[in-house]
Amino acid sequence: MSVLITQAFVNQYKGNVIQLSQQQGSRLEGYVRVERDVNGFQYFFERLNKTAAVPRLNRHADTPQIDSQHDRRMVTLIDYEWADLIDKEDKVRILINPESEYAQAAAWALGRSKDDVILAAMNGNAFVGQTGTTLSALPATQKIANASAGLTLAKLLQAKYILDFNDVDPAIERYIVVGAQHIQDMLNTTEVKNYDYNTVKALAMGHIDTFVGFKFIMVNRLIGATDGGKSAVMAWARNGVALAIGADMKARVTERSDKSYSVQVYNAMTLGGTRVEDEKVVEVSCND
Repeated sequence: MSVLITQAFVNQYKGNVIQLSQQQGSRLEGYVRVERDVNGFQYFFERLNKTAAVPRLNRHADTPQIDSQHDRRMVTLIDYEWADLIDKEDKVRILINPESEYAQAAAWALGRSKDDVILAAMNGNAFVGQTGTTLSALPATQKIANASAGLTLAKLLQAKYILDFNDVDPAIERYIVVGAQHIQDMLNTTEVKNYDYNTVKALAMGHIDTFVGFKFIMVNRLIGATDGGKSAVMAWARNGVALAIGADMKARVTERSDKSYSVQVYNAMTLGGTRVEDEKVVEVSCND
């Protein structure tokens, strides 16, 4: 068991354990493509590229052969675990049973790991080729420089332009993951403050929900957040990023005879992520 459990020892009854402030599970899983019940160590997303039709210039001309371009992107599944022990003596000292709170803390921790996997897939290297051995970085054309500024309306409009220019279907939901600093940047933007300009009433609600076609999701775990004071804010269309789940979170609460019959709270999952289509992902560098 964690040595810090002694801080919960009390001389009088308490009815619950207080969970300290934290991101309670995954905030991004519902906004990407999810493949469940994936079998094997690796999983491939098969892709079919666009082609072009050709004009027929003569009657009874030969049928043209248009070779479709196939390629694939690979996901490697990784196991994630969380476990802690609860001694029976500790239950007596703190006068409560913390097993359910430990299980909840485990689920929240693994949920945050899901977000880390998704964020890393967005602007990390994708594994491409028949065997997934070739690395493919997010192209520079899909990146917006910070220009010594935080998240601005101009950057949002540029991200929208990049997706539109890539012919991303406007019917596909678009999202942007931001940190608390970037929400503050936007709330201090004149255009966002103006009720006539922003029909979502961002200030009245105390947060931004949808703006310039992007649904805002706040996650204070952005990749690159400590890289020279810059954050990599990511914008994407839903099916441009994928999460492959081999085994979703499963909890076990059991006694361990090798630990003096302490109760072990255990939670695990197996998953991996990838950027399925570069053209549907935009990295917005912001100066924090």
